[in-house]
Amino acid sequence: MSAPAPPSAGAFPSPPGGFAPAPPPSTRRNMELLLLAAAVILITVALVLVEASQDQRISWDLATLAVAYLALFAVAHLAVRRFAPFADPLLLPIVAVLNGLGLVLIHRLDLADEQTAAYNSWPMPSANADDQVLWTALGIVVFIAVLVLLRDYRTLARYGYTLGLLGLVALVVPALLPAAYSETNGAKIWVRLPGFSVQPGEFAKIALIVFFAAVLVSKRDLFTAAGKHVFGLELPRARDLGPIVAVWILCVGVLVFEKDLGTSLLIFATVLALLYIATERVGWLMVGAALLAVGFVFAYNAFGHVRVRVSTWLHPFADYNNTGYQISQSLFGLATGGLAGTGLGSGRPSQVPFAKTDFIVATIGEELGLIGLTAVLLLFTVLVLRGLRTALAVRDSFGKLLAAGLSFTLAVQVFVVVGGVTKLIPLTGLTTPFVSYGGSSLLANYALLALLVKISDAARAPAPIRKREPAPIAEAPTAMINPAKGETV
Repeated sequence: MSAPAPPSAGAFPSPPGGFAPAPPPSTRRNMELLLLAAAVILITVALVLVEASQDQRISWDLATLAVAYLALFAVAHLAVRRFAPFADPLLLPIVAVLNGLGLVLIHRLDLADEQTAAYNSWPMPSANADDQVLWTALGIVVFIAVLVLLRDYRTLARYGYTLGLLGLVALVVPALLPAAYSETNGAKIWVRLPGFSVQPGEFAKIALIVFFAAVLVSKRDLFTAAGKHVFGLELPRARDLGPIVAVWILCVGVLVFEKDLGTSLLIFATVLALLYIATERVGWLMVGAALLAVGFVFAYNAFGHVRVRVSTWLHPFADYNNTGYQISQSLFGLATGGLAGTGLGSGRPSQVPFAKTDFIVATIGEELGLIGLTAVLLLFTVLVLRGLRTALAVRDSFGKLLAAGLSFTLAVQVFVVVGGVTKLIPLTGLTTPFVSYGGSSLLANYALLALLVKISDAARAPAPIRKREPAPIAEAPTAMINPAKGETV
């Protein structure tokens, strides 16, 4: 009996029993669950502190809010575990902390409103915290619906132009409606019907980001074409400026007819960032900055409400009892909070108008101080950075632009809100994502979060293993076989 043939050169012999199967890739869902549990504990403790400081007792309302908060994010976690198992484990916990903090502060302001009503013998106001829980529940429903229905986010690119048209209509509709159905505090940004109201601009920003991401992928050569060199910068060609000029006209129209500085600035800055990311041309930033300056000068000289807002920004105490009251009270609250804050439930944030919506950052600064406000801003920073990291990791160009645009719009919105509250820039009327009271903002931002989670899942998922197909007969190696012994020679 002949000895078995030695292994061919370069072959690696299999160990006895064969190779062990490769370990399954880690999804990090248990880490997400652990962080969510920490968020639930943090928010529950914050609710207890508010109740103990305001009412000197613990009511059943606190238990209702804590249990509802726990149940909602448990459902959201199960949905991520099922439909986006490889998603970034930090996205949902960060949003849970921000949303929970907003719930705590709204509940705290509800208690202040009840005390004011009792002191003045006014009718007892309804609790906005209960409404916020309901809006959060609807936001989680939207979040889960996007995860379930959007199997592949790249299908959105096929409907880019349709979504762009819908976003444009959503922006224009409030300007066309009578003031009774669209205007609040001077800004025409609502669609208000009996028993129902919505702020369409919150959803328009997402639709327009999808549209611009799809256009920049399909028409990238148009935006990267070489133009004139000025001071070492390569500017785009004049005939290629049509899209950015159209966006500029749209944003100026929103500012003029809807008096909505925040949305116009948010959309223009996001489109400009997407242009730079897609082309890596600083020239587009220069053109955008020039258009922004021209638009600001035009609006300032043509419209009185813009001049009033700028004057209030520069001299808030000059008309303290009228236009400057809101920002002045915000500055007083931030100064009262100082470094460590007055403590949850121990300040007077209800002295600031719209403390639950536009000025909830002032509430954070007063009761949690500079330390607490910095912690909240760091949470937003990590959320944006994880979104940008997803944009870097995902494999397709549309996903990169979409994730970058969604992340950048969050960053711009937080900057504009905090800048307005602290008097760094003029007030814009935008709300703080996931923290401020309001239904439209929560629903839109949960849809935005779901898109980021879906893109993150695609970016972090292991590449599919391709089976090696057998070589064709014509390319198969030949061998001589000894028919007597059945051995290969």
